[in-house]
Amino acid sequence: MSRISDVFLQREKSMLSEFAFFSSETKGRLVPIESCQNRTEFQRDRDRIIHSKSFRRLMNKTQVFFSPVDEHYRTRLTHTLEVAQIARIIARALRLNEDLVEAIAMGHDLGHTPFGHAGEEALQRCFDPSFSHNEQSLRVVDILERDGEGLNLTYEVRDGIVNHTGKRQAATLEGVVVKFADRIAYINHDIDDACRAGILSLDDIPRDIIRTLGEGHSDRINTMVSALIEESENKPVISMRAEIYEAMMELRDFLFRNVYKNSVAKQEEEKAQQLLVSLYEYFLAHPCEMPMLYQRNMERDGVPRCVCDYISCMTDRYAIHTYQRLFIPEVWRGNN
Repeated sequence: MSRISDVFLQREKSMLSEFAFFSSETKGRLVPIESCQNRTEFQRDRDRIIHSKSFRRLMNKTQVFFSPVDEHYRTRLTHTLEVAQIARIIARALRLNEDLVEAIAMGHDLGHTPFGHAGEEALQRCFDPSFSHNEQSLRVVDILERDGEGLNLTYEVRDGIVNHTGKRQAATLEGVVVKFADRIAYINHDIDDACRAGILSLDDIPRDIIRTLGEGHSDRINTMVSALIEESENKPVISMRAEIYEAMMELRDFLFRNVYKNSVAKQEEEKAQQLLVSLYEYFLAHPCEMPMLYQRNMERDGVPRCVCDYISCMTDRYAIHTYQRLFIPEVWRGNN
């Protein structure tokens, strides 16, 4: 009787593009383990990520708007799900490895700080100017998850996670697909959230961009995804049709100017950053008050690195609660 995982591997060979990355060709894991009879290696990675604590914490981490009262705003978790869905659509159309794409997408933001990129900038100020959430995501899956054992993911998933942003490209086409899907997702859903918040109107977006990409949320996503699929089909590279790519980047620049940097909703950023800097300085002086995982790592990695790990793993609400506990006096109620 054939193992189910062997059936999956045979399907990959018969159905995927010659440019896809096959599960059977993985470079493996940092710590070798026995294969699973029911899942390919990339399916196992996806499951390990989804069942991790760091994945669950994404539901209470900021995407753009800090701890919003309206539950319809995106969080880091809903962003991750949107990235995974867009990436899978692209991978399916190009006959790439959907399991690899999904695993990378699910894990790409596991190391993101509380308060979004404001938190990332805070740790760059107080810990290390080179701190980045993508490298922290790799550290989470390699070192911090499972009480210090790590998730022991495959090389290809780890490579896609660390290279999902920045100048470096992933080693697989699947990893490059996630990089595009991440950008497509956040550009479009951040417009949606900014309009919901009343800090942006579709009329504010330059008309030449709208004419190129489309009026509605789904129209713009479909335009970008279609332009990528059409330009990448049957090719060993992932790219997007030039005029659509240029319009997408113009829209991204527009969002940086009008939402990410200068909007009313971002006026609390300095407070959030100072909160995290205060927590960093406190635990730098009192490292033994951190959870045992981070204390155990101090001898190997140093106190500053472990404090950074602790802060970056916090959710928005946990960071706020910890700050209140440490720095805000409780109201005296007496004996009545």
